[in-house]
Amino acid sequence: MATEGGGKEMNEIKTQFTTREGLYKLLPHSEYSRPNRVPFNSQGSNPVRVSFVNLNDQSGNGDRLCFNVGRELYFYIYKGVRKAADLSKPIDKRIYKGTQPTCHDFNHLTATAESVSLLVGFSAGQVQLIDPIKKETSKLFNEERLIDKSRVTCVKWVPGSESLFLVAHSSGNMYLYNVEHTCGTTAPHYQLLKQGESFAVHTCKSKSTRNPLLKWTVGEGALNEFAFSPDGKFLACVSQDGFLRVFNFDSVELHGTMKSYFGGLLCVCWSPDGKYIVTGGEDDLVTVWSFVDCRVIARGHGHKSWVSVVAFDPYTTSVEEGDPMEFSGSDEDFQDLLHFGRDRANSTQSRLSKRNSTDSRPVSVTYRFGSVGQDTQLCLWDLTEDILFPHQPLSRARTHTNVMNATSPPAGSNGNSVTTPGNSVPPPLPRSNSLPHSAVSNAGSKSSVMDGAIASGVSKFATLSLHDRKERHHEKDHKRNHSMGHISSKSSDKLNLVTKTKTDPAKTLGTPLCPRMEDVPLLEPLICKKIAHERLTVLIFLEDCIVTACQEGFICTWGRPGKVGSLSSPSQASSPGGTVV
Repeated sequence: MATEGGGKEMNEIKTQFTTREGLYKLLPHSEYSRPNRVPFNSQGSNPVRVSFVNLNDQSGNGDRLCFNVGRELYFYIYKGVRKAADLSKPIDKRIYKGTQPTCHDFNHLTATAESVSLLVGFSAGQVQLIDPIKKETSKLFNEERLIDKSRVTCVKWVPGSESLFLVAHSSGNMYLYNVEHTCGTTAPHYQLLKQGESFAVHTCKSKSTRNPLLKWTVGEGALNEFAFSPDGKFLACVSQDGFLRVFNFDSVELHGTMKSYFGGLLCVCWSPDGKYIVTGGEDDLVTVWSFVDCRVIARGHGHKSWVSVVAFDPYTTSVEEGDPMEFSGSDEDFQDLLHFGRDRANSTQSRLSKRNSTDSRPVSVTYRFGSVGQDTQLCLWDLTEDILFPHQPLSRARTHTNVMNATSPPAGSNGNSVTTPGNSVPPPLPRSNSLPHSAVSNAGSKSSVMDGAIASGVSKFATLSLHDRKERHHEKDHKRNHSMGHISSKSSDKLNLVTKTKTDPAKTLGTPLCPRMEDVPLLEPLICKKIAHERLTVLIFLEDCIVTACQEGFICTWGRPGKVGSLSSPSQASSPGGTVV
């Protein structure tokens, strides 16, 4: 472990790092924690989590943050890179007895300077709705624990809704609630609404409408995290059984599935345009999955322990425009990509994608995402064209692919056989343009379109050899990790790879569900830095900074290149946050 750069180097905590766009610096004055700044003794407690909301108030400092540490929950004005944190004046602070907060989420739709709706999930299964500005506790859901007794793992408002929210538990169940409805005084009775491979959705059977409106049972073991797609139509769930499952939220249809290399999947996020999903978990890898093709397109290896959070950086994800005449997708696709690029791109981003400008392709895309793990390291990754469009001639030397695969052929000879497992199939259209909008936009109304999209994704793998080559170290890994679960992918159904009973992990390895390591490109991190003493539990990308947090309860702000140095701008003078020390 200490082979890279010697022992001292490895244990040294970094306070800055440089990427192509410049220098990121830790801002010590912008560190948030408990008011006494004492490191929290984190043994046996739930992960520290951070939620942000912007209240759009007139002071120009509308950002608020909430974080949990042990039994405590704090709500502060977040001053970011502009002003030093004033920890002596939390807007709200709560200490809970008998249960600990595990996760929380603000309703961005209803937030104002006078009122904000914050959901908090707890280790004993309850969910509380509080207003930290009015200092009110308006409602408690699952109060008697009649709905679910297990720990709340993830809670989120349904996008675009003022009253609906979704709660996941370590029991493997998810529940849809409406804040307007009560939970009832008896355990709910359920009626089956829809069933599929390894998932079932029930409605609540009662004379009057009550919570929960729906109960989802997904996979086996804990449901560790879920994330809504940017358009709010799809839901990606990751579970302890090692599966990513992506559902159409409204029609309750399974869109696609993926299996971890081994162990449980712990975290999931969507790219800003909804075309890619990244997961992280107990295999120490980050895995990139194409929503359109329903398949793994890359894995990233940089962490030395479990990956606890993955997140895309929308402000460094770049799109560069070229001659529209060469674009092979529809006009709508092209406009979409350009709109996405204009939304996100700034001067640093346009610089980023210049390195691909030698290509003849008109739109050059680079996705930036990050990950943090129990190894206390932050990794940043670039998802570039040679990964997204592997069947085209590679635009540059493959510095970020197949680093660990020593036996891979050189990029010049037949490197494509590594990146494109189905390369004897006639070359498909560029992947990001081939199916997306016809498949995605009508998904709610036409499930047949979705089936077509999945079938097309499967056809690319028709030439894969599906024999089970058992490698000893893989076997050991699988035995050590209890990653048995049901297979839920329609694609695996069509390929008859596995039976519908419990899945033998060795049988999914080498299939589209879980390709072998040598069958997909292996990304290398742009940077991989140790930034904390304790395991990292938070990674959030904001416009002028990156926010991380560790289990000791310290929330750190990293100023982006060019955004540091203006620690107190005049517009902040009237800020209600007290004096700057």
